[in-house]
Amino acid sequence: MNKLYSLLVVALFSMAALPISAQQQEQRLTPEVMARLFPRGVVSPDYNKDGSVTFRLRANDATKVELECQMFAGTKEMTKDADGVWSITVTPEQPDIYPYAFVVDGTKIADPNNMFIFPNEGFKYSLADVRGASPSVQDMQNVPHGKISYRYYHSKGLGFDRPMCVYTPAGYDPAGKEKLPVLYLIHGMTDTYETWFKVGRVNLIMDNLIAQGLAKRMIIVMPYANPAPEMAQRGIKGGVNIMGTDIFTNEILNEVIPFIESNYNVYTDAFNRAIAGFSMGGRQTLACGLANPDKFMWVGAMAPAIFGQEPNQNFENGTWASIETLQKSLKLFWLGCGSDDFLIQASRDLDASLTKRGLKHTFYNPGGGHTWMNCRDYIELFAKEIFK
Repeated sequence: MNKLYSLLVVALFSMAALPISAQQQEQRLTPEVMARLFPRGVVSPDYNKDGSVTFRLRANDATKVELECQMFAGTKEMTKDADGVWSITVTPEQPDIYPYAFVVDGTKIADPNNMFIFPNEGFKYSLADVRGASPSVQDMQNVPHGKISYRYYHSKGLGFDRPMCVYTPAGYDPAGKEKLPVLYLIHGMTDTYETWFKVGRVNLIMDNLIAQGLAKRMIIVMPYANPAPEMAQRGIKGGVNIMGTDIFTNEILNEVIPFIESNYNVYTDAFNRAIAGFSMGGRQTLACGLANPDKFMWVGAMAPAIFGQEPNQNFENGTWASIETLQKSLKLFWLGCGSDDFLIQASRDLDASLTKRGLKHTFYNPGGGHTWMNCRDYIELFAKEIFK
């Protein structure tokens, strides 16, 4: 045994004495190899002390790079330095979370140096989180934090498993004694079940509101309201009517609500259920919430995608419940839309229709457009009012 050990030691020392080949040198993470494998990075976005933000992109072979950002309209051209890094510095009107992308020779891309991405089925924007001098309601503050859980349920109606995100407040145990109300919160067209917390920051907003006593403790369920991409991946033919709401309503009532009520200790009556949504999610919210007042007493439509005479027609043809029923059952009908939103006229028409019919409601009409900057404002205001 000792002899064998001696032979191994001699062999190892002999190998160590051999010259290192070029291939072996290449496998060592020397400073030269590291520099080649990982070129000097760029910082983007770079938040400056004066409130401005510098965006950078290394694209040495590009002939034109532009910044598209919701801090401003259109695009702005960036300038290139000697190292092939394009940059631009812009100052937003106010602190907020702004989606942005680079347009490189006509092709739009997310910022490769920024890990914060806008979840969406179509575009892939990055997010610039511009902070103010003091924390806002959407910023992480020194308060107890809730949890975002990724959950999956089997949809019998669609025939496959589907995802959702669920926010639970700090200290809540799904199997514990505390029973909570539920808000079903719906994303916009081409957004996903992640958008309300990754872009809308609903989890941080709720943490801060609950800690300040400005909102009730609640569970927030964020389902994936558009099954079309999953159906296409599975080769399910027939497609989805993009403006239709039947699939969504069926999914919420017959799949999502039963799953939540089977897996979380929650109240199961209409007073303790709310539904709200943005854009296409606002349309789906109206279809599901106003047609089922026995299921939801709190309804929030945020820049809902409704058009023309739909508000009047939906009351007249029975798509929505009657005004008399809604007057008796709804605790809150909340409508919000920015004055620069391309859907503002639809919201004004809905407001006028509700007023004419005598349905008490809130119509919030701030500035701003069809953006998630406004959505964070909407959800803060809506959350403060429900379940009270």
